[in-house]
Amino acid sequence: MNRPAVPFNRRAWHTGAMAQVIDNRTRRPGQGGRLASPGRGPATFTAFGLAAEAEPMSAGLYVVATPIGNLGDISLRALQTLAASDAILAEDTRVTRTLLAHYGITTPLVSYHEHSNDAVRERMILRIREGQALALVSDAGTPLVSDPGYRLVEAAIAEGLRVVPLPGASAALAALVVSGLPTDRFFFEGFLPARSAARKTRLAELADIPGTLVLYEAPHRIAESLADAAAVFGPRAATVARELTKLFETVRRGTLSELAEAYAAEPQPKGEIVLLIAPATAETRGAETRATMDDKLRDAMARHSVKDAAALVAGETGLPKRDVYARALALSKDALG
Repeated sequence: MNRPAVPFNRRAWHTGAMAQVIDNRTRRPGQGGRLASPGRGPATFTAFGLAAEAEPMSAGLYVVATPIGNLGDISLRALQTLAASDAILAEDTRVTRTLLAHYGITTPLVSYHEHSNDAVRERMILRIREGQALALVSDAGTPLVSDPGYRLVEAAIAEGLRVVPLPGASAALAALVVSGLPTDRFFFEGFLPARSAARKTRLAELADIPGTLVLYEAPHRIAESLADAAAVFGPRAATVARELTKLFETVRRGTLSELAEAYAAEPQPKGEIVLLIAPATAETRGAETRATMDDKLRDAMARHSVKDAAALVAGETGLPKRDVYARALALSKDALG
């Protein structure tokens, strides 16, 4: 049995949440907003088995967070915005179409991704200037977080156009709150370099950040990245969160070396992965210093005598010459077997 669409009552779910929504009767030229675009019926969405008619919207760029897996994690405000927009700018229209179909939304989709050029952005800016409301979404989560969209937002701001955030799901934050690691300070790095040498270099640059590191990683690189992080950071605590909010959600905790060994011994995982690494403690910082010293000594001893290599590394690191020389002798003996 089809139920008639009913006007969406914004006061029932958030007083003032749609303060920027304008009434059709008071809309001024250039503000945008509509009951329906040409060729479309009324802007509606379906939630909880009921169809609701979305109110018209004023012109602007609406940055809309979408679910990272579970379609139930979208907000009512996001549904209203996606339904009422003149168009939805999507990273991958096939992915976004699945979400829209689930909620009965028929707003036209426009492809907007990391390869979209200046001409595409200019057309989008022109549409907003002409009074349209455009919604920007990524494949999953909050747009602009390791996703395209920054240049479009930058261009809209430069033109003096309204940019409206609609907060919601974020893989980085979802992983952080279940990691068991400190949440008072954290640093989002995104994806590390694909090659081991560059990855270790970047990890070393992140070593002194006084907060939990939040990184994204590809499934086929997670074991190697954990091993490189263990080599750089020593025995820091870490968490690997995979497929959050989805059917096969898993959260694994341990030291970096423990997790590296576990993933190296298992078949390659699948899905979206967030890697979180605890900030340094006095214990782990000592291990990091030793690991860094060992790498420098091995590199120096490939070109110099043990004594000269120890002197060079002591000068670079500021560590006591006696300690560096003792470590150099130990590494030399290990190399000889």
